[in-house]
Amino acid sequence: MTLNRPVVRSLLENDLYKFTMWQALLHSHPGAQAEYAFVCRNATVYPLATLKAAVEAELDHLCSLSFQQDELDYLSSLRFIKSDFVDFLSLFRFQRRFITVETEGEKLLIKARGPLVHVMGFEIFVLYIVNELYFRGLPSGDAVMNVARERLQAKIALLHSQRDALLADPAHPFVFFDFGLRRRYSGEWHEEVVHSLAESLPEHFRGTSNVYLAKKFGLTPIGTMAHEYLQAYQAFGFRLRDFQKAALEGWVQEYRGDLGVALTDVVGMDAFLNDFDLYFAKLFDGLRHDSGDPIEWGEKALAHYQKLRIDPATKRLVFSDGLDLPRAMAIHAHFRGRIQTSFGIGTDLSNDTPHKALNIVMKIMSCNGQPVAKLSDSPGKTLCEDEVFLAYLRQVFDHPQG
Repeated sequence: MTLNRPVVRSLLENDLYKFTMWQALLHSHPGAQAEYAFVCRNATVYPLATLKAAVEAELDHLCSLSFQQDELDYLSSLRFIKSDFVDFLSLFRFQRRFITVETEGEKLLIKARGPLVHVMGFEIFVLYIVNELYFRGLPSGDAVMNVARERLQAKIALLHSQRDALLADPAHPFVFFDFGLRRRYSGEWHEEVVHSLAESLPEHFRGTSNVYLAKKFGLTPIGTMAHEYLQAYQAFGFRLRDFQKAALEGWVQEYRGDLGVALTDVVGMDAFLNDFDLYFAKLFDGLRHDSGDPIEWGEKALAHYQKLRIDPATKRLVFSDGLDLPRAMAIHAHFRGRIQTSFGIGTDLSNDTPHKALNIVMKIMSCNGQPVAKLSDSPGKTLCEDEVFLAYLRQVFDHPQG
């Protein structure tokens, strides 16, 4: 790990779904205002507050960067990225005045406030800046990297040993992606992991959410939407009960058949399926799982498609909640032959070292002066500062307390 280089190498080193949501919201709600907040959910070896000065310096560097012409050309080559959005990015720079770093005891407090289309892009950069700075403060060197490489090679060997079973049904192969940018150990290690997987497992490894690495290695960039896209629609003037349908409709109008995987757990799978009627079920290619029991979730999705008389074999389920390869392989085996599956694996690929990974997020907390929230299907993932709004949201969508 190079200790003196800036953490952020390029504005392209962001998750694809940041670009796709950014474009959609720039076109539909360019004047929206929002606030994002950083949260660490687990204990740390040393206080994150000690990183304040280093984080400030990294944010200064981030705000000095602009998109380079070859990066803009690459984005232009993606058929779902529109020319006016590329023109916008050619002029774009992060504004330092929109993001603050403070401390509260041992806690690190980072908030981004301002126009949604200016502050939404901070999230992934903040997360991997904090991650890399944190791990730079822990023991590193050959001993750590040797363990990380041994674990990576064990993962590759596992897939090689199971190759025949994983590819036994050519119509339903086991395929996975790298979703590890936000919580990676370091930029160099993330790059080594992605390159090794692409070289060693071409029949299984199908892409990365990291647009910079997708460009560098000629891989498919992966991603559609995240929770913030749907949450923002809670504050866009629609009846709260209708915000999911409005968000899905906005996506359909923006992408006209591209990027057709919908996220289901903003107010829980049951409430999502109530809104995911025949119209949306036909228009979207599939669904993404990000909380709750994956088998139970997948069975609900299958039953919903069958109820609508849609052949599940024509649809895809994408699983992305805290996976490792053995768990992903088990889920694939459960659903094989019934529906297409694919798996986005993050921390277990990009940060499997002797050090415990951080569980950090940076979530949208309000939009247009109103609180917004996610009602997760997993205890502990619900995030909202306004208990009254949270209770109201639960009541509207008949979501259980949790």
